[in-house]
Amino acid sequence: MESSTVNRLLTPKVYPLFAAEGVMRNFCINAEVRTELAFPGKLFFCRAKFSESGIGGSFSTRLVPPNLLAAEKEEAKAILTLFLKKQGLSNTVAARTINKSDLFIEHLVSRLHSVHKSRYLVGRELTTLEIRDALIPYLETLLEEHGDILVDVVEKFPNPPIKERSVENFQNPPVKERSVATVSPPNTTVDFKKLRALARVSEIGPSGKLLPHVDYLMDLGMGLELIKEITRKFPAFAYYSLEGKIKPVVEFLLDLGVPKSDIPSILSRRPQLCGISLSKNLMPTMTFLENMGVDKKQWAKVIYRFPALLTYSRQKLKATVDFLYEMGLSAESVGKVLTRCPNIISYNVDDKLRPTAEYFHSMGVDVAVLLHRSPQTFGLSIEAHLKPVTEFFLARGYNMGDVSTMISRYGALYTFSLAENLTPKWEFFLTMDYPKSELIKFPQYFGYSLEERIKPRYVIVRESGVRLLLNQVLSLSDREFDKALKRKIKKMLDDKAPNVTSGSNDQ
Repeated sequence: MESSTVNRLLTPKVYPLFAAEGVMRNFCINAEVRTELAFPGKLFFCRAKFSESGIGGSFSTRLVPPNLLAAEKEEAKAILTLFLKKQGLSNTVAARTINKSDLFIEHLVSRLHSVHKSRYLVGRELTTLEIRDALIPYLETLLEEHGDILVDVVEKFPNPPIKERSVENFQNPPVKERSVATVSPPNTTVDFKKLRALARVSEIGPSGKLLPHVDYLMDLGMGLELIKEITRKFPAFAYYSLEGKIKPVVEFLLDLGVPKSDIPSILSRRPQLCGISLSKNLMPTMTFLENMGVDKKQWAKVIYRFPALLTYSRQKLKATVDFLYEMGLSAESVGKVLTRCPNIISYNVDDKLRPTAEYFHSMGVDVAVLLHRSPQTFGLSIEAHLKPVTEFFLARGYNMGDVSTMISRYGALYTFSLAENLTPKWEFFLTMDYPKSELIKFPQYFGYSLEERIKPRYVIVRESGVRLLLNQVLSLSDREFDKALKRKIKKMLDDKAPNVTSGSNDQ
């Protein structure tokens, strides 16, 4: 078999959280404001408007399993809560806002389905980090657009907010505000800035061509529509000079070994990179991270995995590194974690990392080992993901010690979807005639494709009439699996041979 095929079969297939059958909803509604203090002609609309379903943008939630939909909503709530708290809201106020924002939460889930529709259609599930990367930039766009009245936008979605909230109100929101003076005018300044920025990137110069920086970006493989989309999210991008901002950063990335084909993806996910000084910010930040253990030979991969890494403050970077040391990781392990999973920098230490560490510690898990092996697990919601997985195994006869052993041996176990991964694979496991203890020894079972690896291999073993350890059935390459199978069959035949000989002598 060709090496590429062997490699594919050798690689455990990971099925992260959240899957959908290419479905989506459109909760973005153009609603004309009708109040006593209506703004003539003002329309409130969601900029994440998608109508790809072919049925006017609508879709039936029955197409998504209820438990999966509920899990997606919980993740959206967790991301929105953290975002609001970063804007200065207290825990109490953020929780109160979430409780009033059911329609907006549904809208976030709809946006997730829409943005990643093509991924769902081919059966490619999203990781929690990808979900976060899809929602956080959108929330940042809303914050840019609506500023101090973001909470109103969230709570009153899809209806337009009509009351202005000051920065003080963000910190200590009033119970009621009825004054006519608090009605906010249409946010025309922000809209004008965006329209002007969009016009700039579409502008044709005297030579009959697009502006130099736009032309340069298109030569890198960025289509004009992608450039416009970046500009909508981050209008300042339209005004970055080619020679002073964009080109130096692009050439710097290319010198680091970033493939030219990766540049559009990196800039679209973090256009702010082009606005940061190379000598005063980017390079010193890289030096700091290299001193923390990031492999300088891996910068191209690190930046592609998480372009925002180089835009975080030194204080934020140090807070995460200090936490990793506090959990018992060695300097070498810290470097490997930051290199393999730079996204961990985006997790809030007090709101995400520490509570997750405490949860696993309460289970008897060595947190340092888990952080080293599967740092992405610490980005998951405790209530929406971690606890349900723990309860899944406890309900099937395993004790907490068993679950602790499983997660210690296979850190990625908790990143899998219950509905799309753990449950169907568990149900098939029950037909495989193995004791439940086999999964404690080899929890990696859940990392293999049910249809492409588990079922085909098990059928071969069953039809051969021999038994192999679950580890041997799944982890061996095709060649080694074939060898192990032949050895077992030969041993089985040899064991039967004396009986045949004895029978011949009696005759």
